[in-house]
Amino acid sequence: MKKINITELVLRDGHQCHIATRLRTEDMLPICPQLDNQNFWSIEAWGGATFDACVRYLKEDPWERLIKLRKALPNSQIQMLLRGQNLLGYRHYSDDVVDLFVKKAADNGVDVFRVFDAMNDIRNIELSIKSVKKYKKHAQGTISYTTSPVHNIEYFVKLAKQIEELGSDTLAIKDMAGLLTPKVTKDLVEALVKNVAIPIHIHSHATSGLGSLNLMAAVEAGATMIDTCNSSFSEGASHPTTESIVAALEGWGYKTDIDLAGLEEISEYLKEVRKKYWQFESEFTGLDPRVLVNQVPGGMISNLSSQLKDQSALHRMDEVLKEIPNVRKDLGYPPLVTPTSQIVGTQAALNVITGERYKSITSEVKNYFLGQYGKAPGETNKEIKTKAIGDQQPITCRPADKLKPEVANLRVKAESFAKTDEDILTYAMFPDIGTIFLQERNAGTLQPEELLDKANMLKQGDHYAPSEFNITLHGETYHIKLTGSGHAGEAERPFYVSVDGISEEVLVETLDEVLINPNTQSSNGEKAKGSEKTTSARPKPNHEGCVTTAMPGTIVDIKVNIGDKVSAGDGLVVIEAMKMENEIQAPKNGTIMAIHIAKGDSVSPNETLLEIQQS
Repeated sequence: MKKINITELVLRDGHQCHIATRLRTEDMLPICPQLDNQNFWSIEAWGGATFDACVRYLKEDPWERLIKLRKALPNSQIQMLLRGQNLLGYRHYSDDVVDLFVKKAADNGVDVFRVFDAMNDIRNIELSIKSVKKYKKHAQGTISYTTSPVHNIEYFVKLAKQIEELGSDTLAIKDMAGLLTPKVTKDLVEALVKNVAIPIHIHSHATSGLGSLNLMAAVEAGATMIDTCNSSFSEGASHPTTESIVAALEGWGYKTDIDLAGLEEISEYLKEVRKKYWQFESEFTGLDPRVLVNQVPGGMISNLSSQLKDQSALHRMDEVLKEIPNVRKDLGYPPLVTPTSQIVGTQAALNVITGERYKSITSEVKNYFLGQYGKAPGETNKEIKTKAIGDQQPITCRPADKLKPEVANLRVKAESFAKTDEDILTYAMFPDIGTIFLQERNAGTLQPEELLDKANMLKQGDHYAPSEFNITLHGETYHIKLTGSGHAGEAERPFYVSVDGISEEVLVETLDEVLINPNTQSSNGEKAKGSEKTTSARPKPNHEGCVTTAMPGTIVDIKVNIGDKVSAGDGLVVIEAMKMENEIQAPKNGTIMAIHIAKGDSVSPNETLLEIQQS
């Protein structure tokens, strides 16, 4: 009886796809003994977006999570997703950083490293695989599967041979968007089995509805390893259901060594846990055959919906999904997987929200055209490329060859708050949020994002009602005072108001609150305790020299000072929005006359960030 090895994804990719990677370690640990007893070939529990989410939202030390999981899963191989030279960040890192990261991940509990590159540029995974082998762990070289005019079976077979030559122990096909069909899966796996000697591992999302069929087709064609997810977080943007696939395989005479009754216990626990995270559920994480066209991967769709919600633009999701293939074509058909999925998705969102394609171009798109992420699979749009980088010449070598060793410098920069090599690496992945995280951790002041209690939100009692707002109406922002109550728990609330005698629905950002007695629906004028919200002092743009942002975000860098001479196109400010950095450029020649922002400020459209006086 042929053995099929199964990797369980519920502790990483499963919750990434359905609740934007928000599952906390405290909710993972109680079920680990049951997972550990299931004879999975591996349990994916680290890497990918989990590192970012731990630091940015959960306020958990990702290294401590790994250590705790290692202790809780003594009999299981812990698997992580590693983005080659990108590691877990959104840029390439020097070789010494890559080697140190792999070493510390191995030291702290990772057994299997699934190593991939978003561009399928073999140069970007070579060092990671060598480091994994150096530290005597399992290296799983990975093909990022996609479809385009330049991607075919011959392309993937050539890539697979190169991955095998690097010393990979197994070969993974990462179908991150669920683009495979059963026939293509059969043809691809048969071709790979014929041309490479290492075992084939299939990872196929269920978004299109074809995931389960693809896994069975892969097994029949010779694959011996597959990815599945427990039913508590399976299907839709996630993966085929572990319980169902185990039953199907055993029915066809394959061996899995997995106990269905034990899987049910795991499912019951995690289904109950999932209810705690209801606020992160998205209507865009279910079955969606449109993925066969837009190619948005499962892990991206939940985060994209969350990010658009933060931009008050969730209602424009369909427009963004239609724009994504266009941006991907402009960039030479990169597979949509982190970081290219974020690069393409954010640029598509900018194109939609600003109302003009490439009116604002992210720093990451510029770096992409400069070759900083590797070689594009196909030809890029020359017009867009020129608009992004002008006459700058892209690099043609391995991007990391341009990077000097970083570890020593990182140690110096992080000396005041980094206690371990793991801390140094956290800082390296995310310098800004990593610094804040480590400082708050050291001070004992970490505060994870609030998990809203759905039941309590429905209860009556004293509550605070907004009394002063900034509202955005038809692209114009107004400062008004109003008595009323929106939907509790939402940062921005819908209100029906009368403006100049016309009834309108507006989105309201609360600036001040008063306590409302629910029995009388009257205000006693009491301010919300601890409320420090004030009206933004930034002026509205009123002349051509006013510099604004197209999207709400956070200021991460200010490149000019008052009195500086600038030319049109010069970089002025770097803003982070949707996890991507965007450089705001000078609209005209002149002198910086006023700066209304500071590093770390939250900013919105229709606010003046800087003012330029024409020279």
